[in-house]
Amino acid sequence: MTSSDATVYVVDDDDSVRRGLARLIRANDRKVETYGSAEEFLRAATLSHPACLILDLCMPGLNGSRLQELLVKNNVQIPIIFLTANGDVPAAVGAMRAGAVDFLMKPVTEEELFAAIDRAIVLEMEYITRTRERDEVQARVDLLTEREREVMGYVIAGFLNKQIGERLGATEKTVKVHRGRMIKKMQADSVADLVRMADKVGILSGE
Repeated sequence: MTSSDATVYVVDDDDSVRRGLARLIRANDRKVETYGSAEEFLRAATLSHPACLILDLCMPGLNGSRLQELLVKNNVQIPIIFLTANGDVPAAVGAMRAGAVDFLMKPVTEEELFAAIDRAIVLEMEYITRTRERDEVQARVDLLTEREREVMGYVIAGFLNKQIGERLGATEKTVKVHRGRMIKKMQADSVADLVRMADKVGILSGE
């Protein structure tokens, strides 16, 4: 999956704006889907990834800010670029604080538009990579027994086998066995590698 596979979703109540953006985006070899309202987008769009959303701020019914709130609330990951003729500083600040990638004013130049799209897609690709890596690590963690997870917590905290055994009430030899199985299941090349993986899934070190 590459940035060229990205879909650009456009939500704007102005027909001429939607048509113009769609032509421009397609002319730049990008996939595009357009919607005349936030409600239509929520009802009909089947999000694919990578993607980004070009969103008008002021629309009848559900406006752009409210759509952004709903997407965030429902953990729908898609980078948003606001494109509006009616923006102001408070609206821009609010949108950016809520996670928008950019806040552009109409009319926008082609250079400004595609610079924003490129930034959004880069962020989306980074998110996809992080999510995939986290899921892969979590799948490995799920293979561990409870004792192996305990050992992992102490290992990433820097404890030696003997010290871990004292805390778990186990022999050093037993800890070594658990540690070896844990390392194999986690596919870790080193303790540092194990620490990085633990950080991806939020595993805390033992005390």
